[in-house]
Amino acid sequence: METPGSQSSLHRANLERVVRAVRLAGSLTQAEIARATGLSAATVSNIVRELKDGGTVQVTPTSAGGRRARSVSLSGDAGIVIGVDFGHAHLRVAIGNLAHQVLAEESEPLDVDASWSQGFDRAEELVNRLVEATGVDRAKIAGIGLGVPGPIDVESGTLGSTAILPGWGGIKPAEELRGRLGVPVHVDNDANLGALGELVWGSGRGVRDLAYIKIASGVGAGLVINGKIYRGPGGTAGEIGHITLDEGGPVCRCGNRGCLETFTAAPFVLPLLQPSHGPGLTMEGVVRLAREGDPGCRRVIADVGRHIGSGVANLCNLLNPSRVVLGGDLAEAGELVLGPIRESVGRYAIPSAARQLTILPGALGGRAEVLGALALALSEMGDSTLLDGCAADGARSATPAFT
Repeated sequence: METPGSQSSLHRANLERVVRAVRLAGSLTQAEIARATGLSAATVSNIVRELKDGGTVQVTPTSAGGRRARSVSLSGDAGIVIGVDFGHAHLRVAIGNLAHQVLAEESEPLDVDASWSQGFDRAEELVNRLVEATGVDRAKIAGIGLGVPGPIDVESGTLGSTAILPGWGGIKPAEELRGRLGVPVHVDNDANLGALGELVWGSGRGVRDLAYIKIASGVGAGLVINGKIYRGPGGTAGEIGHITLDEGGPVCRCGNRGCLETFTAAPFVLPLLQPSHGPGLTMEGVVRLAREGDPGCRRVIADVGRHIGSGVANLCNLLNPSRVVLGGDLAEAGELVLGPIRESVGRYAIPSAARQLTILPGALGGRAEVLGALALALSEMGDSTLLDGCAADGARSATPAFT
């Protein structure tokens, strides 16, 4: 039996530290593991050898800084995670393993606002279809990450704003999906998951502090502080869309006037182009026309960019992030929108904060949220079960004293 402070319990704790570092990063060299965990190089080397012998990790040759190194990742068959992303007009599901490899992914159009029950019916069907198609062992599914386009109340697990999804009032999305699939489910809003996706797989890799700005039917921000999503005590951190730009401006769905959302979100922006471009225009279409040189669409995108830049300047002054990543359809406009954002940041942000800031388009496009859901499931799972295969040998190993 392990006792607190005993050599075996310390060994177990350090095994879990190494596994957690690798699980969250996807793959790390042994030097990177040592820096992430604070363990000595010799201790990491012995632990990696033990985990490899137990089948928990796999080690492959790589290079770092021009020198030969060994990349450590969790074994592909160590476990499975699933990501489910509900957008306003789509459902996307992805299946991945603990080595951060996406095994299958599929998206389909879906009117999420119409019926929450139909939405979960389709999600259940799509998950089951992909699990069957990939042939993964259901017993190895460690968890599901679920994204919804609205704030989640941290205490109750319910959607915090029925104005965004009026048909979902009072629904607890994680409980609903867990009851259908019998697997632990972790839920978050789409902006937070977009931030996680870009942090792990995309334009946020390698940074510890960033903001992911998503412009769609609403405006939200996912905030990463010291490598972790910051949600706030009630789960509503990042509601950048409700920064007031003009107290005499249009009425927002939150009840205030002139919120950032009323100058940048699709329901407010698209009507500006209807007299000249007709009905049926989408933000995707606006971006495409702007890239082709349409002057009206270019002007609207530039105006939106300047407004977004005002909100980003506020974030700079308050949080001083090192990177801002723009997501959603608008990110495809490239410098047509990024240039005006940088212009406003340069005008309104504290100069020292603006100089340290990099503003980039998202690298993952429409996949950011579903990949973020995979990252959420990976971050919430425990490490103990991954070590069961080597725990007995580990308790008796000759690993030297830990640092």
